[in-house]
Amino acid sequence: QVQLVESGGGLVQAGGSLRLSCAASGRTLSSYAMGWFRRAPGKEREFVGAISWSGRSTLHIDSVKGRFTISRDNAKNTVYLQMNSLKPEDTAVYYCAGASGGWGTPYDYWGQGTQVTVSS
Repeated sequence: QVQLVESGGGLVQAGGSLRLSCAASGRTLSSYAMGWFRRAPGKEREFVGAISWSGRSTLHIDSVKGRFTISRDNAKNTVYLQMNSLKPEDTAVYYCAGASGGWGTPYDYWGQGTQVTVSS
C-alpha cells in the first residue's frame, strides 16, 4: 500500500511561484507513473500532467505548458510540481496520484490534496 502526501500549497499573488511536493511512503514509487490533478471550486477534477517512472516522459495540459513542470526524485520517493507565472484560474486543490501499472494505466493511489490559492 502506498500513501501519498502533498505539501507546498498556499496563497500566492498572480505571477508568483510555488513548488508542490508529493511524498510517498509504504512502497517505492520508482516503477509508478505519477500524475498531478486539480479541482477548482465548483468544477470537475482536471488532469494537469504526468511523468513516467524514469522521468524521461512528461505530459502537461496546454493551459499549464511553459509554466508548470513535473519532475521526480525516485531516490527521495517524491514527485514535484513546479508552478511558475501563476494565474488566479490556477486556484484549486492539487492532488498527486500514482499509477502502479505504469504509464497509461489508471491511477490507483491518491493523496489528500493541497490548496493553492492565487490572488489577483
